[in-house]
Amino acid sequence: MKVKICGITTLADALAAVDAGADYVGFNFYPKSPRYLTPEQCAAISARLRSSIVKVGIFVNEPPEHVARLLDGCGLDLAQLHGEEAPETIAALNGRAFKAFRGIGERHAEFAAARSLSRPVPSSPGESLVGGEGSPPAFLVDAYSPTRYGGTGHTADWAAARPLARRYSFFLAGGLTPENVADAIAHVQPWGVDVASGVEHAPGKKDHVKMRVFVEKAKRAGEEVMG
Repeated sequence: MKVKICGITTLADALAAVDAGADYVGFNFYPKSPRYLTPEQCAAISARLRSSIVKVGIFVNEPPEHVARLLDGCGLDLAQLHGEEAPETIAALNGRAFKAFRGIGERHAEFAAARSLSRPVPSSPGESLVGGEGSPPAFLVDAYSPTRYGGTGHTADWAAARPLARRYSFFLAGGLTPENVADAIAHVQPWGVDVASGVEHAPGKKDHVKMRVFVEKAKRAGEEVMG
């Protein structure tokens, strides 16, 4: 079970997320987000994180050339595209991006195909759904909102997401907390989980105890699902 802690804005929070056991950390480049940070701030934090941590930039409707420049300039591994991007944007980023969906619909397969990451569920416990550490998931499933690009605090449709988990490796996001993450994993059985507001004491300010509890519960629930 992969765990991504998103909306990191300070070095202290980034180090605490890593110490808690997070596999991925996310930095938000959408200026309207309360978790926005500048490229300079992100680069300073990223430089202090060990290479085994997968560093993700969150973008909304940005040209792929701009996304690629920020990935390189900030030392990031992957881009999470959280707007109305087309599959061509994924392809243009040469394997360094995945799409986030607000709600569950017909386009998931289209984007999974664009990333060439449409994969079956493992045939045996422990078999990996992805090529290796740092590989992007097929996509991310977030809660539906017609106007907000994530960070709503609302849960995604777990019942609708579960059939996707039988076909694709994806992050489940949307309203996850230390209190409900184990139930979410049991219901959906995703490849990974993503959290932002659920481990904060204020927007963009992480609660270090909540992060640790969230990761512990997610990892334990993942082990139980895998048997």
